[in-house]
Amino acid sequence: MTIKNVVLTGAIALFATATSVAQINILNATTPEDIGKKTAAQIEYDNDEPLPYGYVDERDVLWSKSTWEFVDLDERVNFPLYYPIDTNNIGSERRSLYDVLVGAMKNGTITEVYADSYFTEKRSLGDLDASLVYRDTLDGGYDQINAGEALDPQYVREFTLDAADIEGWKMRGLWYIDKRQGELKYRLLGLCPVAGEARSKAFDDGGGGSDNTVDLFWVFFPAARETLHNAKAFNRKNTSQPISYDHLLNSRRFSGVIYKEDNVQGDREVNEYVVDNSLMQLLESDRIREQVRNIEIDLWNY
Repeated sequence: MTIKNVVLTGAIALFATATSVAQINILNATTPEDIGKKTAAQIEYDNDEPLPYGYVDERDVLWSKSTWEFVDLDERVNFPLYYPIDTNNIGSERRSLYDVLVGAMKNGTITEVYADSYFTEKRSLGDLDASLVYRDTLDGGYDQINAGEALDPQYVREFTLDAADIEGWKMRGLWYIDKRQGELKYRLLGLCPVAGEARSKAFDDGGGGSDNTVDLFWVFFPAARETLHNAKAFNRKNTSQPISYDHLLNSRRFSGVIYKEDNVQGDREVNEYVVDNSLMQLLESDRIREQVRNIEIDLWNY
């Protein structure tokens, strides 16, 4: 057997093994309850953890710049972050990015949640209740309150934001040059879902649109990697090989527009100095992106 045949045989075997594990027992299941169960040998073999970041010494960071991007979920390339929005007719192994984060916040898996992208003001799930849920008291409830009676829950309507209401994601990351390896790298730092206010679900006043959207909360990404690694996004090219949200985000498999960079004017946003001109704002975003890319190119100019 030639070396070429040995390599080909090994690659096929490796692919077959990876595929069988990715199916998670669906071909061997005798009942629906068996789907998703791994054998003891598979669990021991997996070592199923997110790939750890390498340590970066401050002395090795030759240059860095923070950027903030907006990821529009109307763009097709960003659909894996948005869908599925209807979880009633789909398996529990598939959830949108928003549902994954909120579910982990509810069960206490994710605790590093903040009010801003600088991670200075921490938030709990109770603090976020006013942003995620709108409660409307009906006339019957006001009659009870005016009569000095306890408010009956049946007179309170609740409107909760869900995955279908998310219009986009804001992401903060750090571009830096590792002089030890001589290359430009990117490290994602935070995620923030952007949606209309929960009140807009109760009162359709025709005021929808990006001008009425709010930042719901910021999640410190490195602290959420374990949760995002265990949650899988849909792989449209090969459904037997789903991709984890951790891998999808770290590999930048999304399309975003830079809306802010760190600058001397208090990190002002692009729309604060390029006013009422969407085209020029987009061109300014592209200029910032090219400026970052050119740093690595200029690094090797002598």
